[in-house]
Amino acid sequence: MAAPLPESEVRNALASLSGWTLAGNAIQRVFEFGNFAEAMTFVNKVAEAAEAANHHPDFTINYNKVKMSLTSHDSGGVTKRDLRMAQTINTVAGR
Repeated sequence: MAAPLPESEVRNALASLSGWTLAGNAIQRVFEFGNFAEAMTFVNKVAEAAEAANHHPDFTINYNKVKMSLTSHDSGGVTKRDLRMAQTINTVAGR
């Protein structure tokens, strides 16, 4: 189990992770799509990447908006694993 990163380190890393913000002991981002089907296609692509990385975001889906939240539950906060997964999600979103 990795220790959570200091808040200052998380904030510095978020400067290079477009759209992600610190929310308590997690990082989150909201993605907006043209319709529900596009949102679900995105969620499914992220699910594949999350399975491959064995690190899973929390999703909230509201029609065409998808909120993703990442935290390392076993560490009680944001770790490098979360930052790597956020970058992967941004890459998926850019496709």
